[in-house]
Amino acid sequence: MFDYLESIDRSIVLAINGWNTPFLDQFFWYVTKTSTWIPFYFLLLYFIWKNYGLRTTLLFLGMALVMIAIVDSSTTFFFKDTIMRYRPSHNLLLEKHLHYFMEDGHTYLGGKYGFFSSHASNNAAVALLAWFFLRGFYPKVKWVLIFCVALIGLSRIYLTMHYLSDVLCGIIWGVLWAFVFWKFYQRFFSNKTKVK
Repeated sequence: MFDYLESIDRSIVLAINGWNTPFLDQFFWYVTKTSTWIPFYFLLLYFIWKNYGLRTTLLFLGMALVMIAIVDSSTTFFFKDTIMRYRPSHNLLLEKHLHYFMEDGHTYLGGKYGFFSSHASNNAAVALLAWFFLRGFYPKVKWVLIFCVALIGLSRIYLTMHYLSDVLCGIIWGVLWAFVFWKFYQRFFSNKTKVK
């Protein structure tokens, strides 16, 4: 069963990575970089500030930063180092069949282990937490957030950093933590914050 799932994962990586063109290399490289999304995150903060005010915006920011610290450290120092699943870029069975992105003259391979995706978990967590705050004002923002998380996940597969299962498990982990922090907010702060 696990061998079958592993073969599906490998086939998906080979298929998506097989799309490679110079344009897509650069496009997905920028998509995968955290700095690319900073303006988008500031836009989310602006909309939270616009509808809730400064106090709740700062509370959201603090919650998001703590949540990212927990999610990122747990994926990096617990799951990856415990499960030790090689990234596609470090899989000897795939290396001759993959196209690798070149960063400043060096092959972009990432760390050795990739289960599961910190990029996917971090972005899914922040996106869902932001949606909890904004859904009453901008219901359709969920589609934008889903698209962004999916695009980042796709970039990780294209760049051979993760398998699809790494990305999906990362999203699930991020979603779980977003629910935890939203329940925390509802329990201790929702009655103390007012909508503008």
